[in-house]
Amino acid sequence: MIALLLILVAYGLGAVPFGLYVARFVKGIDPRDAGSKNVGATNVARLCGAQWGVLVLVLDIFKGYLPAALAPDGTGWVALTLIGAASILGHAYSPMLDFRGGKAVATTIGVFLALAPWAMFFAVVCCLTVIALSGYVSVGSLTLALALPVFTLLTGNIGLLPFALFVMLFLFWRHRENILRLDRGQEMPWRRRRDDPVTEPPDLEG
Repeated sequence: MIALLLILVAYGLGAVPFGLYVARFVKGIDPRDAGSKNVGATNVARLCGAQWGVLVLVLDIFKGYLPAALAPDGTGWVALTLIGAASILGHAYSPMLDFRGGKAVATTIGVFLALAPWAMFFAVVCCLTVIALSGYVSVGSLTLALALPVFTLLTGNIGLLPFALFVMLFLFWRHRENILRLDRGQEMPWRRRRDDPVTEPPDLEG
């Protein structure tokens, strides 16, 4: 019964579009109509300022973390997987946004910080390293997706490995447009160089 309640809470909390509310409060804009047209932290940072993007990032991580962290000791792997998946799917397919949403990377980070913190720690280190070296948030997000099942296995969280593999495939699917732009050389880096032409920023939500 507790697990079922947490699944419902996870989906409901995951569906809250913090990026939309922060952008409206700060700038009076709808992030779905500007920039990359995404409600995630990256687009909010571009539209409203880095500090507000960080706030959205923290809130999106928190909504993945909280329901999983509330699961009582002894909760089985299947129930933990369903709780985590509910948070991620709630963020990606929010009924408050006509069943659309962000890429769910931040919410995924929150879920695994609660369920497998060391695995997520190492995956985030890989992600940030790749972003620093490449300049692309999307490449870092895809790196995190690839690293997550590897470190889930290496840190001994065998029961979560199927969930980590599902998340990896899901994040790649959510980033399919970024992958196509990377292949065409059209993906925009996180920080535009001075000699780059000014163009509409693509979807860099991680």
